[in-house]
Amino acid sequence: MENTQEREINPIIRDKEEEEDCHDNPLALLPKEKGWTGLDLYLYQGFWCPSMEIQGVMSFQQHFKAQDTDLILATMPKSGTTWLKALTFAIANRHRYTNTLSQYPLLTSNPHDLIPFHEINLSANKDGHQDSHILNLSNFQSSIFSTHMPYHSLPDSIKTSNCRVVYLCRNPYDAFVSAWHFLSKPRPESLEPLSCIDAFDMYCRGVIGFGPFWDNVLGYWKESLKRPQKVLFLMYEDLKEDIIFQMKRLAEFMSVPFSLEEESEGVIEEISRLCNFNNMRELEVNKTGKSIRHFENKTFFRRGEVGDWINHFTLEMVECLNKVIEEKLGGSGLAFKTSL
Repeated sequence: MENTQEREINPIIRDKEEEEDCHDNPLALLPKEKGWTGLDLYLYQGFWCPSMEIQGVMSFQQHFKAQDTDLILATMPKSGTTWLKALTFAIANRHRYTNTLSQYPLLTSNPHDLIPFHEINLSANKDGHQDSHILNLSNFQSSIFSTHMPYHSLPDSIKTSNCRVVYLCRNPYDAFVSAWHFLSKPRPESLEPLSCIDAFDMYCRGVIGFGPFWDNVLGYWKESLKRPQKVLFLMYEDLKEDIIFQMKRLAEFMSVPFSLEEESEGVIEEISRLCNFNNMRELEVNKTGKSIRHFENKTFFRRGEVGDWINHFTLEMVECLNKVIEEKLGGSGLAFKTSL
């Protein structure tokens, strides 16, 4: 009889304990999967997010009040984020260093230190530990910020103010390869290495930080069509193909267009060389140290090429990703360049 009572009572106790756990830890209610780094990803507001960054996402949404002069740089991870930050910072601050390029901050600071991530910098310090004082938004002095968050989850003040958003999109084939190399590095040695095939399966199911990639891309793409004065949609491959033209587009959108005098003096080319992938990779600041948690600065500069995916994809992988793109993005008007 005693055993029967225990069997009847224990489920009630267990349910109560689970309810208390969920109250203390909201993540307990969310679907989760083991991410590429070995840490859990949680499905929050329709996108997959590492647990330590959900705190930053919530703080960003609740407390950030966008100013009309703010500029938000948005990307999926490993889609040219570092390059976009460098270009944007250089364009915005070029008049401060007209004749003193040797003093340019990009020569001594990683782009991620110059332009902060909201959801990352608001959630934890570089060692990955929770650090409550970072939640103070007054720590951010720049008017240029970056995010990996999908458009639908951005704070309302960004959507309703006159601040502008630049989105950089990279073809999903190269973006996958770059992300796989990058996110495999901090994976603990105690875990088996993440195979390309396993990572690809998760990618095609949308399970990657701040993905599914198609939702992230599509949200900004649609908004750029609806409000081109609000959202500038750039393609990574277009930057690689004609950097000068795309820099002029970017500067125009930022309301700091290059003057004819600057063009004739080669200012655009000078900034392009400064922010060139190979140039930044060789800077001492980008060979050592960490700007984002456990990611070494040197890992942000692998190859940066268009078409590297062909060295990793099998025919079956190509067919699978083609099918995903057609199902998720077909009819959107989006088309990707997979080679130059």
